[in-house]
Amino acid sequence: MSQVSQRVQKMSFSATLAMTQKARELKAKGHDVISLSIGEPDFNPPEFIQEAAITAIKEGFNSYTPVPGYAELREAISNKFKRDNNLDYSTEQIVVSNGAKQSITNVFLATLNEGDEVIVPAPYWVSYIEMIKIADGIPVTVETSIENDFKITPEQLKSKITTKTKGFIFSSPCNPSGSLYSKEELQALVNILKDYPHITIISDEIYEHINYTGQHTSIAQFSEVKEQTVTVNGMSKAFAMTGWRIGYIGAPLWLAKACNKVQGQMTSGANSVAQRASIKGLEAPISEIQYMIDAFKTRRSLVLDLAKDINGFQCNEPEGAFYIFPDVSTLFGKTFNGVTINTSTDLAMYLLEHAHVGTVSGDAFGSPNCLRISYAASETQLKEAFKRIKNALI
Repeated sequence: MSQVSQRVQKMSFSATLAMTQKARELKAKGHDVISLSIGEPDFNPPEFIQEAAITAIKEGFNSYTPVPGYAELREAISNKFKRDNNLDYSTEQIVVSNGAKQSITNVFLATLNEGDEVIVPAPYWVSYIEMIKIADGIPVTVETSIENDFKITPEQLKSKITTKTKGFIFSSPCNPSGSLYSKEELQALVNILKDYPHITIISDEIYEHINYTGQHTSIAQFSEVKEQTVTVNGMSKAFAMTGWRIGYIGAPLWLAKACNKVQGQMTSGANSVAQRASIKGLEAPISEIQYMIDAFKTRRSLVLDLAKDINGFQCNEPEGAFYIFPDVSTLFGKTFNGVTINTSTDLAMYLLEHAHVGTVSGDAFGSPNCLRISYAASETQLKEAFKRIKNALI
């Protein structure tokens, strides 16, 4: 008899991690697999961040850390918010966590009661839905399309608000679509949300600096909704520190205190050495990581050009992050090498098994007509991967 809780039974496994694991299994069998399934920069953290970690070890930062993070790190985050986002968050309004994933989970656990609804534009990051479920909330998804750059409209947002709506979560730049909300588009959403101050807005800005427009607007910059907004960010993407597990929020004081309380009983404070290194990363000017941003922009141009020659791929031009999210629905019902493709999941598995290229089905992101492909890989790998995909779909 199964002893697994209903909470776990209703959860799904992370599709991105599952595809990455399948790719690793094929590699272990000797296959030359190119994995474009996981959102992980292929760079090392900048040298000065690595040196800061070494210094922290030598200086004896080995003890438990304060639950919301070292005071010096929260000060650096506060200064970063002022410098980059024109946002004023005191150190008491900042909570450092074991990655932005925990930051978001803390918010849901701190704000949702059973049956509360959270509006989630699709495509969405795979874990949003499961995080809401863990907190006994109900995800309410809103479909978008490639024609609208996968962005929600004010009319769609308002149509989904009910007496049970407690939250609204979105990412900009977006994982998986790379879409970026402009200041004008955010203002239009603010005009709706300001009338519902009980709705907590969770703005996931982890890809903030991987942005090819040179402009980023945080929704918390709008005074009308500042006191109902949580700004989420972290070190993983822009600083290539995925394994260091440092995320953080800036939030209204009441919510920051609640997240601190939740985290204190779950994991306590984040890694000491990673926190000390993060201080140096956040204190440095953005120019220190510009080489990575430039590389991603070059790769974006490369993969968009390569995708034009692939049968059945319809792409928009993402303005941020490091993914393309082609609509592949015209391939459904077609057969290649004896394999019939009926869904994007079928296509992802076919490409992995026959082309040895790892991608992720759009089903996992709430957009079943699409396929997510990461270009956080070398240009050589990308050229080879797209060559294999093209040949597999002839």
